[in-house]
Amino acid sequence: LILIGGFVQLLAGFLSFRKYDHFGGVAFLTFSALWSSYGATKVLCAAPISGHLLDIGAGNIEGFTAGSIAFLVLNAFLIILASSFNMVLLCLTLAMELLTICFLLFTLENLPLPFEIVVLSIFSIVCFYGATASLANCMFGKDLLMMGPPLLTVQSPKKDRKDPLPCVCPKSHLTSGLRTIAELLNTGAVCGVPTDTVYALAASCKHPQAIEKVYRIKDRPQEKPICIFISNLEQLRAAAPPISPLLWEFMENVYPGGIGCIIRKGEWLKKLGVGAGYSRVGTQDSIMIRVPDLTVLVHLIDMTGPLAITSANPSGEVDSTHHDMVISRLGHKLEGVLCDGESDEVVASTVVNCTEIDESGITIVREGCIPAGKVMQIFERVKNR
Repeated sequence: LILIGGFVQLLAGFLSFRKYDHFGGVAFLTFSALWSSYGATKVLCAAPISGHLLDIGAGNIEGFTAGSIAFLVLNAFLIILASSFNMVLLCLTLAMELLTICFLLFTLENLPLPFEIVVLSIFSIVCFYGATASLANCMFGKDLLMMGPPLLTVQSPKKDRKDPLPCVCPKSHLTSGLRTIAELLNTGAVCGVPTDTVYALAASCKHPQAIEKVYRIKDRPQEKPICIFISNLEQLRAAAPPISPLLWEFMENVYPGGIGCIIRKGEWLKKLGVGAGYSRVGTQDSIMIRVPDLTVLVHLIDMTGPLAITSANPSGEVDSTHHDMVISRLGHKLEGVLCDGESDEVVASTVVNCTEIDESGITIVREGCIPAGKVMQIFERVKNR
């Protein structure tokens, strides 16, 4: 019986730890130690030979008396904790308290036999049900045998709701979220959007006041031009810009992707859909155009037309690589942020000057996520072909 009882308690403790119930595991291991001590003491004291050899006769068990008192105090603390878990664990700790009292009375040579029988019966029933319920619920992953609600509930001081976000922050995988940001951009708002590199601030090229707002939001120097994003190269073909075959071939090899091409500016941008924002994107003579390799952004551009884009960070600071960074740094200045999690890159795109591609080739204006050497390899391959 000692071995069976100890094994059941150890099994229940093991199952509790497997379910990450650390309190239950500690409680069952404590009960196992008490059960084993109680049973072993009774057996050894009842056996004349072993009791004589170990010197734990009826008149010399003061150490066990002190131990039982220590168990009483420890288990009282476990009772308080168990009351906030479930009824089975509470009943088990209460039964263990009675068993500890039996242990104490036994060491004082004042344990009535009927009381011990009743306590052991109650403890056995509760222990058997608790172990069976733990085993069944753990094996099948659901509550087949009820453990009961907690007697006490501790309420932590939680806020009824999270602090409101500083702007609209829909999820990128939701069609409704994409439409929300598109509607904001089409009405002249500035929003944070994901790209195939880092997060960016976007404004519709149809609203020059929105592009001006981008400069104010990130304290961007006016002399630094803003590029535009289009959804595909066919849009550029439809605008019929005066682009040489070499430049067309080069762009076909780098779009879509993390390379932006600076080309000569012209009235053809208005056919592209830039509209009233013509004078606020690029420089007086050139414009950087990029086709992003990110489906959600391409769909957004299809809904809004070309977007004026710049990195979503205060000027001079590191790029934003998660929508939380955009919200915390600039959210109070934006109308919306399209949330898409971690960005694909940790640095911005590579910028290539292609305005003199036929005369002197290309030059790397800014090396970003695409190495300059790889860009030059693409250009040389295209030029030789």
